[in-house]
Amino acid sequence: MSLPAGSTIGIIGGGQLGRMLAMAAARLGYRTVVLEPQADCPAAQVANRQITAAYDEPAALAELAVVSSVITYEFENVPVGAASALAAKVPVYPPARALEVAQDRVSEKTFLNGISIATADFHAVDNDDELTAALKAFDGSGILKTRRMGYDGKGQRVFRNMETGGFAGTCEAMGNVPLILESFVPFEREISVIAARGLDGAVVAYDPAENVHRNGILHTSTLPAGIRPETAQAARTAASKILSALNYVGVIGVEFFVLADGSLLANEIAPRVHNSGHWTEAACIVSQFEQHIRAIAGLPLGGPDRHSDCVMENLIGDDVLRVPALLTEPDLMLHLYGKAEARPGRKMGHFTRIKAIPGKV
Repeated sequence: MSLPAGSTIGIIGGGQLGRMLAMAAARLGYRTVVLEPQADCPAAQVANRQITAAYDEPAALAELAVVSSVITYEFENVPVGAASALAAKVPVYPPARALEVAQDRVSEKTFLNGISIATADFHAVDNDDELTAALKAFDGSGILKTRRMGYDGKGQRVFRNMETGGFAGTCEAMGNVPLILESFVPFEREISVIAARGLDGAVVAYDPAENVHRNGILHTSTLPAGIRPETAQAARTAASKILSALNYVGVIGVEFFVLADGSLLANEIAPRVHNSGHWTEAACIVSQFEQHIRAIAGLPLGGPDRHSDCVMENLIGDDVLRVPALLTEPDLMLHLYGKAEARPGRKMGHFTRIKAIPGKV
């Protein structure tokens, strides 16, 4: 049974993804309440209400459960305990199991390998001796990452062709937290798939986007990606397998490395709407944000087809100063996030240049 119009959807997290979810919910006739500790957050500017409190504040979670018919979240570091406690009172999508898998890089890769989805080789690292052994196994090269909480290139250190040994203090410098060493992957390009699964188990997947990162932050997503049709289909199939294995409801982002032979290695999963899916706002009838709301509300999923080729570009920090010039361009959709201060590395908005596909519009 679908969620009646006028019902309230709770959103944990008040950033730009929550903002765009709230906007999509309003278009479908739903109200939204946002749980976010920062006052006047981007999502609160367009939602019906904000509960200003920490994500794990018991009284705030109880209030969110009372006022919401269904609850979702905009980032994957929501406390699993909070999501599980809420799920005992009101439906929470995506399920807490998806958070458990995505919040720890070792758990994530173990899960993916367990459902026959290949990843880069990896070793869990808890101390400098384990780092030395792991680097030896990878011939002195690899990417050391925090197992939890890292994003946009944060919490990482790269090793290239280093002799094993002599790494005393590395784990301390990384915060004495659980780490993972991943092998380098000789990939030709990076792609991602945005896919959704409904309450009825129906799955749809958008075309893969080809992504370019700068300083660990997504710079552009381009459609169509420069990949073979069979590679694109393999990415969609893998995303569908992940959704089914997690009994997932909502939108997920799955990032892949594309190797020279067209094969794929999964890089990571994001149990939420995803930056590399922002292009769907401009180039599809049903965006990833509307698709997510449809899924968690029990509505039919929309078609994922593109009517346009496109390039989405993030506006990072002072890039926002380009806005007046961008607005003079035809065939460009701009979305600003309502953030008052531009800081280095901060996502201030994005824009998408589109080129209609003949016969699609």
